[in-house]
Amino acid sequence: MRAMVAERLGGPDVLTPAYLPDPAPGPGQTLLDVEAAGLNFADAERLRGAYLPPQLPFIPGGEVVGRAPDGRRMLAFASSAFATKVLVKDPVEIPEDLPAGAALALLVQGLTAWHLLRTAARILPGETVVVNAAAGGVGHLAIQLAKEFGAGRVIGTASTPDKRALVLRLGADAAIPGEADGYAERIREANGGALADVILDAVGGPVFEAAPHALAPFGRLITYGTSGGIDPTPVDPGILSERNITVGGYWLGAHLRLPDSRAAAPLHDLLALTASGRVHPLVGAEYPLDQAATALTALTARRTTGKVILRMA
Repeated sequence: MRAMVAERLGGPDVLTPAYLPDPAPGPGQTLLDVEAAGLNFADAERLRGAYLPPQLPFIPGGEVVGRAPDGRRMLAFASSAFATKVLVKDPVEIPEDLPAGAALALLVQGLTAWHLLRTAARILPGETVVVNAAAGGVGHLAIQLAKEFGAGRVIGTASTPDKRALVLRLGADAAIPGEADGYAERIREANGGALADVILDAVGGPVFEAAPHALAPFGRLITYGTSGGIDPTPVDPGILSERNITVGGYWLGAHLRLPDSRAAAPLHDLLALTASGRVHPLVGAEYPLDQAATALTALTARRTTGKVILRMA
């Protein structure tokens, strides 16, 4: 099989092409001929050794669309996904007409968005939901799912006019700049003078610090990333108790480690919503396998939109 291998830690440029023996399936495993692999920021972090440090050498990647030996087209989590063949457990069959990029967008990003709203924030009908970084991989799906799950009003934040226009096309009721200065005031203005019930935040830093001031009583602030910086962020306990605000975190990996991974039912829900045209995953650039370093560089530099994938053919 062909694969992209990291012999050392570093940036995307440490990836080199290699020919390796095909992996042999063990008990409960399925060998897939890979059609496409999805790229995530976590792949670049793992290359640097900052996230689940790997044992060298290793093949990055965590999600694939491929063919099972019986010909079925499958979607699955996978270690060593930047390769033409991978071993997986519990793959899910997907339709022939579902683009690989759309399917892959539903796995890490889609499941994260689903659980942020259902499991972490426990969204209630009619609530106002704010999605920070709403044009991103998780954010663009959270905007659509919040509407699907009964939100009364959905507000997305994004950094540029083009991204804010995209957020509106995705179904948000309002799209506003996302910087910390004036954050709560902009949310009030976009929400008819009222505060929000739920804020989903992948930015962290000063934006996370400003978010509680934009929440109504019994509001929920859920963090799932720190793209704006990882320095410790103070949260005023006074405003939390005064308004009965809950602050929580969410990481999909914790769900996937449970005996029943909590992935199957939400994934089938996401696939059904996509098949019916009620959710539209954004599909971005496609790169050949041997350009994995170029693809990861573009992804981490935020030069991409939608789900970025590697094609094996």
